[in-house]
Amino acid sequence: MTHQQRRRALSALAATAGLIAGALTAAPYATAASYATAAPSGPAIPFGSHQIPYADGVLKPSGSQAAIDRQVIDTYEAWKAAFVKQNCGNGWYETLSPDADHPYVGEGQGYGMVVTALMAGADNDAKKIFDGMVKYVLAHPSSNNSGLLAAEQDKSCKSVDGSDSATDGDLDVAYGLLLADRQWGSSGTYDYKSLAVKHINAIKKSEVNPTTHLMLLGDWSTSGESHYWISRSSDWMADHFRAFKSATGDGTWDTVRVAHQKLITSQQSKYASNTGLLADFVVNTNSTPKPAPGKVLESAHDGDYGWNACRDAWRIGADAVTSGDAASLASARKLNGWIKSKTGGDPGKIVTGYHLNGSTFDSGKDMAFTAPFAVAALTDPGSQAWLDALWSKLAASPVDPKLYYGASVQLQSMIVAAGDYWVPQGS
Repeated sequence: MTHQQRRRALSALAATAGLIAGALTAAPYATAASYATAAPSGPAIPFGSHQIPYADGVLKPSGSQAAIDRQVIDTYEAWKAAFVKQNCGNGWYETLSPDADHPYVGEGQGYGMVVTALMAGADNDAKKIFDGMVKYVLAHPSSNNSGLLAAEQDKSCKSVDGSDSATDGDLDVAYGLLLADRQWGSSGTYDYKSLAVKHINAIKKSEVNPTTHLMLLGDWSTSGESHYWISRSSDWMADHFRAFKSATGDGTWDTVRVAHQKLITSQQSKYASNTGLLADFVVNTNSTPKPAPGKVLESAHDGDYGWNACRDAWRIGADAVTSGDAASLASARKLNGWIKSKTGGDPGKIVTGYHLNGSTFDSGKDMAFTAPFAVAALTDPGSQAWLDALWSKLAASPVDPKLYYGASVQLQSMIVAAGDYWVPQGS
């Protein structure tokens, strides 16, 4: 289970632009003029086409859409150069995670698939890279359920630590496959749709608690195991559950989504009424769910807003802006109102760790904590200046090639904040 113990090291200040200057390699990116019109064999929803609007009333950063999209592409190019690799042959593409416990983790492969599918049209190699990522995932099945991804690989891309799964990676792998089916169809090298449905059904079987309908930590947590009634807030991805319902027609995913939304609302109300912050881990999910009372998996701060929960504003906000769901909007707005007030409107004051009452327990700075709040800010019509300040911070912060986690959260938060995110529905 050491693959679950990914305590993030404290980040240094953002790297200077010189760290990535010269690291970028030539790649066939589409020109700005080609974003909105895909070639006949190209993606159905090319990056920058904005075919699928957000809910009414959602903000966007100030400035021209073309300039905003260009800033996302600049960040993507740096992220890709730093982390998308072919280090192990076999036609595989892997997402490298130098700051995790192992060079390759399931979370990273999921991030890579989602990002690559969304950036199709801006990167003409997206489908080739995505297929290489699929090949990698299929070559690394979990030892407990072969329909899931083994969560950790060593520098030789060999699965280690029991070859079991981590829920967050599997959720994104399945979601990425659905994005790919919508982008390119499923009649090519891989039948993305059937692979997605297989993965979704494996998640349902082995990573959803059948009693609470909440996400388990991985397929290693089975009935009777000590973590069986624990759930991680960053796995509560309502937009993914909507896509899974659409792809499978299985009403279980509506039940799962509602269970998580109700838990988010109740945890905010009971334990963070002034902040909206959620704990990294919630325990006692079968009785009276509450923030972890100290270390239950990773650190003494498992009951605080730490290196897992820092993604929550992005995950909750992504559902809010794409669905307009009242519960997700309310939860995202609560987070946004608190952080805007806490920092006095200065994104540079966001730090790497908060107790649920809003007091800090850490003083570091990292994009993993800063970037998600830009997504939450989209939901509040009164937060244009705050959103613009956040966007400026994100767009001006270079990718640090040593910090895959913060860079990956930064990029994905920027994709959502720019209006370039969408939820695959039907096919």
